[in-house]
Amino acid sequence: MKNVIVGQSGGPTAVINSSLLGVYKTAKDRGADTVYGMVHGIKGLLDRDIADLSERFKTDLDMDLLKRTPSSFLGSCRYKLPDIEGNEAVYEKIFAVLNELDICAFFYIGGNDSMDTIMRLTDYGERINSPVRFVGIPKTIDNDLALTDHTPGFGSAAKYIASTVKEIIRDGLVYDYPVVSVIEIMGRNAGWLTAASALAKGEDCEGVDDIYLPERAFDIDKFLAHTGGLLKENRSLVIAVSEGIKTADGRYVCELSEHVDYTDAFGHKQLAGTARYLARRIAERYKVKTRAIELSSLQRCAGHIQSRIDVTEAYNCGGAGVKAAFEGKSGIVVTLKRVSDDPYMCITETADVHKIANIEKKVPDGWITEDGTNVTRELVHYIFPLIQAEITPLWVNGLPRHIRLHKKNTGK
Repeated sequence: MKNVIVGQSGGPTAVINSSLLGVYKTAKDRGADTVYGMVHGIKGLLDRDIADLSERFKTDLDMDLLKRTPSSFLGSCRYKLPDIEGNEAVYEKIFAVLNELDICAFFYIGGNDSMDTIMRLTDYGERINSPVRFVGIPKTIDNDLALTDHTPGFGSAAKYIASTVKEIIRDGLVYDYPVVSVIEIMGRNAGWLTAASALAKGEDCEGVDDIYLPERAFDIDKFLAHTGGLLKENRSLVIAVSEGIKTADGRYVCELSEHVDYTDAFGHKQLAGTARYLARRIAERYKVKTRAIELSSLQRCAGHIQSRIDVTEAYNCGGAGVKAAFEGKSGIVVTLKRVSDDPYMCITETADVHKIANIEKKVPDGWITEDGTNVTRELVHYIFPLIQAEITPLWVNGLPRHIRLHKKNTGK
């Protein structure tokens, strides 16, 4: 049996290392001689920055810590492979390294941009008749991958958001004067994560007052008028907004007051400042105390509040990817198919990477209320099973214990 290689790419999640563990354990169980890890994704492969994972995962405790450790154990990158035409040298270098390491299967754990990498490597591999099989393992807190019910990483981020929103609501209600908290939530052009704030509502919590998703055009004047109406009836407001909400002319709201300079290799602008802008406009209009709360990277690195469902599915996706590759499949992405809501059950399938790469899955319009200020019960029902149960961190000296890579470069 030959060797396999795995990498992690894009923004990390609280359970991305469970997928890594699923790849590692399944590959070893199926007879792979060596499981290599690309340090910082495809860029690490180009730089020959590669680790032998068996040197790090020597005990059951190491592997148990791995699934409890958030963020990308191998490191990540946002490196976009160029078009094949005119850039064959880049691909020749990649495949030369794969050949030197005697790689039979390449696994990449990531979201839309990572699946673009799998697609390009698949296409070049077919052109040169390479025996290497390429498989994408889904990951993104944004939940915006096509052809899968949801993505590993989303459930834990949703659990963190719903829990944190409940606490923010409790905090805002302690005063006898108006306080408006505007919470900015990740997700870019898809509103799945922001919608998770709706899960805070229950018999012990009033819930958020408004939810604004990027699937609907955002009107600042209507927003301020609606907020003013709520202030007449409530002493405290909590409003959840997606970082990616846009005005009708296509501008991100965060760009209305701040110039966004940073754009990554895939053309994604850095989105930040939406909550600050809206909180300032509310304060100016209504002379009330406001708070702008950016959950930022906290949403994707909260390993202390992982969803057990999410951890399990992330692991299963890694294992399913290895199984598919060892059965001869290539140019595919592992997907999740929901087969039951009560009891909740998902199975793994695979889909052609060309039907997933660079396609954003948005929140269906019917799952947003008619006035665009909240989400429907159907959307809450969809998310709710994904946040269930927990995995307890291994506490040492009062803090969760993590595992980190002490890399040994194997590049030649």
